[in-house]
Amino acid sequence: MLCFHFPLPFYHFLLIIIITIIQPYYFVACVPQQYGNKTLVEFLPGFDGPLPFHLETGYIGVGESEEVQLFYYFVKSESDPRKDPILIWLTGGPGCSSITGLLYEIGPLAFAQKTFNGSLPILVSAPYSWTKFASIIFLDQPLNTGFSITSTSKCTDDLQASNYVYEFLLKWFDDHTEFISNPFYVSGDSYSGIIIPVIVQLISDGNEAANKQLINIKGYTLGNPATFPEEKNYQIPFSHGMGLIPDELYESLKENCKGDYQNISPTNELCVQYLTMFKKLVSGIYDLHILEPLCGLDSPNQQQLFGERRSLGEDFVTLKNDDSICQESRVAKLELSFYWANNPKVQEVLHVIKLYKILF
Repeated sequence: MLCFHFPLPFYHFLLIIIITIIQPYYFVACVPQQYGNKTLVEFLPGFDGPLPFHLETGYIGVGESEEVQLFYYFVKSESDPRKDPILIWLTGGPGCSSITGLLYEIGPLAFAQKTFNGSLPILVSAPYSWTKFASIIFLDQPLNTGFSITSTSKCTDDLQASNYVYEFLLKWFDDHTEFISNPFYVSGDSYSGIIIPVIVQLISDGNEAANKQLINIKGYTLGNPATFPEEKNYQIPFSHGMGLIPDELYESLKENCKGDYQNISPTNELCVQYLTMFKKLVSGIYDLHILEPLCGLDSPNQQQLFGERRSLGEDFVTLKNDDSICQESRVAKLELSFYWANNPKVQEVLHVIKLYKILF
């Protein structure tokens, strides 16, 4: 994982699911503002020569008066876009821009260098892109994530965000009718594991209500997903299984905390004591990937997570250890997207709405 979206336990896995059971958990976020159209992008600052794939960017309005303008990147399959699957990619957070999926995870581009050197970061082709066999819509959501904006100051929650994505898809396919029969998947990682099942259910219900196939939904894929609030209870069994804590401490935690390490009564002094010992033992470990160095996790704009705009600012990580190991880490590489996406020439080529500096 390259975007620090959701504070998952000490593990990484890919989970592929083709079911549509819905149990949303709500997250509230507020924000601020306005419009655009689709554009074919043939050149990108930082990439040498014309792009070797079809890239389209644009805005689609959702909401009662289209007051929410959702920004997307669309990359056609490099094989047979007429028949290949099409998927929408939703990065987690909540509030991380889908540019992380485009440039760090499954897209056709990647940064050439590992750290920022003061100039515009260089882009190169990514050899293992999913666009080799599928067309992908990378969507900035919820509202005011990345380049997506709204003209109101209203708040949204997970259910509203899911409805906006569904409305976006209906309008996107209405404008791209050549893809309406392609197999379609909803995909994403981290916190999007909460909203993706809801979106799939909305698509399924919409097809049934219309008595026709509005979207050719085939399933959904989740990478390292958030699934339920009690996930963090599994940090301790995982830590024990990986040899990070001794058997004696693990047994004491199990006996005194009864498997619940989040809702602890202050009167349960032994549980509190052993949990404090546990946290001290793992405090120097990078919990998103225990085999990599701990180079810092805090965003300089963390206070905005529950306030105004949320975007790659929540991915932009401050290095805490200024040494050669951290300068070569994936954490340092995240800084590149901040400088690239905020470059005026990049924003001009992508045809984004310029209202103020985006906290990528």
